[in-house]
Amino acid sequence: MKVSVQTAHLGVYARIKHDHIMKPKEPQQPNSRRDFIKKTAVGVAAFSIVPRYVLGGQGFIAPSDKLTKAVIGVGGMGRGHFGYEGTQVVAICDVDRNHLQQAAAMLDKGVKTFSDYRELIQLPEVDIVHIATPPHWHGIMSVDAARAGKDVWCEKPMTHTIGEGKRVVEAMKQHGRMFRLNTWFRFKDTFYGMGTTVKPIRKLVQSGLLGWPLKVTVSKHTGYDWKFYWVGKEHLDPQPVPPELDYDSWLGPAPYKPYNAHRVHQTFRGYWDYDGGGLADMGQHYIDPIQYFLGKDDTSPVSVEIDAPQQHSDAVGTWRRITYTYEDGCQIVLDGEGRDENVPYIEGPKGKLYPGFKSDIPDLERKLAAFPDPEPQITEFSESVRTRKKFALNEENGHRSCTIVNMGLVALRLGRSLKFDPVKQEFVNDEAANRLINPVMRAPYTI
Repeated sequence: MKVSVQTAHLGVYARIKHDHIMKPKEPQQPNSRRDFIKKTAVGVAAFSIVPRYVLGGQGFIAPSDKLTKAVIGVGGMGRGHFGYEGTQVVAICDVDRNHLQQAAAMLDKGVKTFSDYRELIQLPEVDIVHIATPPHWHGIMSVDAARAGKDVWCEKPMTHTIGEGKRVVEAMKQHGRMFRLNTWFRFKDTFYGMGTTVKPIRKLVQSGLLGWPLKVTVSKHTGYDWKFYWVGKEHLDPQPVPPELDYDSWLGPAPYKPYNAHRVHQTFRGYWDYDGGGLADMGQHYIDPIQYFLGKDDTSPVSVEIDAPQQHSDAVGTWRRITYTYEDGCQIVLDGEGRDENVPYIEGPKGKLYPGFKSDIPDLERKLAAFPDPEPQITEFSESVRTRKKFALNEENGHRSCTIVNMGLVALRLGRSLKFDPVKQEFVNDEAANRLINPVMRAPYTI
């Protein structure tokens, strides 16, 4: 059965454990979720989960064994990753009963189904938790899964806010977990309009042949699409919640707003509460490889400048240009209009690189051959899980590239350019911007 990955991934996060697909239950009392959280916290404190990878114990994973995976969020994105990289799906979770039924029909009958992710992550047989929900759930679920002793495979963007990203980094370290962010262009596949993988681009940058500092322009003319169709509607009439959807749990930590079909499923990206339009959808795909080939995985830009219409408080709009500047003068320019038709992808004081890996540097191929290749990376998450060595795109460098995306989103929401401290990871002298680093979550949710 083929499933379109274009169908947006749905969140997953409710209250009731399912060992089989169940009919909807009556609404619970307001305090029931708080009671569940208290009981879960006590249970986690009372015992520790011993992961299967522990050598010498019953949990040892032989090299020939398949790793087990649970998927939270089985809309199109989640279902599209069931067969990824030699893993076996043993459990799934979703707050939409229709999504859960469709996903269960694709899998073995023994697969366990849940509507509450907190129940799923306690399964001792699960090695990896794959989070394919809307982004406003990524941070909370990643931290909870790490606390439960699971390695985490998370869809992009890594987190909905900068503060959530910092907390995920802390949790993976605290609990000794492996983390993979699911964008892969820094280590495989042709990088959009460049006509090559990122590896030779990093080699070129490291060689110094282009000079320094560098300006990188991400534009439709260099092979990129900002997907400005991911915009929200400014006026949404309340609608009845479909019986198959637990809308309160879909919202989770997001502010309560009346249900409208345009808020959920395929079109949630158009609303600030859950995502951030085309920039949040595609930003890490486009920007993470730039962080890598510029050698800036451990830092962030010091400023973000925007040229955009005033944004609506609820619905995401479009933008014309976003410019990030690093302390050393390197820049990343996001061109939303396609303003500069003949712009190079990378421009330095000594040379330029254009789409198709074309350059104005004479005899570039021969000159590059004299320089060493980039350092090797672990590019199969199963290897990270088995060896306990970090994946190529992990929580630390993933948080830094996601921070660039979130810096832009904060600037757009506020309608002004901002200064940023990459060490403290906070905005400089801007209280309103810093409130958006750690916005208040709807009770009782917390990270």
